[in-house]
Amino acid sequence: MDELAAVIARDIPDGSYVNLGIGLPTTIADHLSADSGVVLHTENGMLNMGPAAVGDAIDPDLTNAGKVPVTELPGAAYFHHADSFAMMRGGHLDVCVLGAFQVSTAGDLANWHTGGPDDIPAVGGAMDLAIGAKDVYVMTKLFTRTGAPKLVPSCTYPLTGVRCVSRVYTDHATFEITPNGALVQESWGSTAADLAARLDGGIAPG
Repeated sequence: MDELAAVIARDIPDGSYVNLGIGLPTTIADHLSADSGVVLHTENGMLNMGPAAVGDAIDPDLTNAGKVPVTELPGAAYFHHADSFAMMRGGHLDVCVLGAFQVSTAGDLANWHTGGPDDIPAVGGAMDLAIGAKDVYVMTKLFTRTGAPKLVPSCTYPLTGVRCVSRVYTDHATFEITPNGALVQESWGSTAADLAARLDGGIAPG
């Protein structure tokens, strides 16, 4: 997944304002080049976040939304939580990268609750990001521990957003969400035909 984080960092357009969701997406910060001009926004109120902090660079008062210690880049700014959400909801972010339980081949996103009676719902700011960001990328493993696909014809879990996902990055392939379904952009160790067979349809031709 660290290699996948590097792939996503490569694909984020230079100069973008970007929010990295809690969990795997936060590792993308460690792979952005210093000259990319990408400005990272955190849900808890920071602009121009840098890579994860290690060793003596750790400041317990300086964390991302997932409470992971981070660094600040020159020009970093801090603001109220409400202002952070106004940025998210107001269409000021170019890209957000979120985790997911399921993504439909139409671009629907389910990432806050599996619907299980013992599972704890945890939407955080995902709904605001899914609706507010101009492009929504998903970073996830393609299959669950039991082998069930996470890229599905239709989500069975409660939705975070409808037709909001533009691209899905997984450990098997990268998919572009198109009007005709999910189009394989790049794959690792699997052909498009193999993936289509395992994913129960929804893979666009080409």
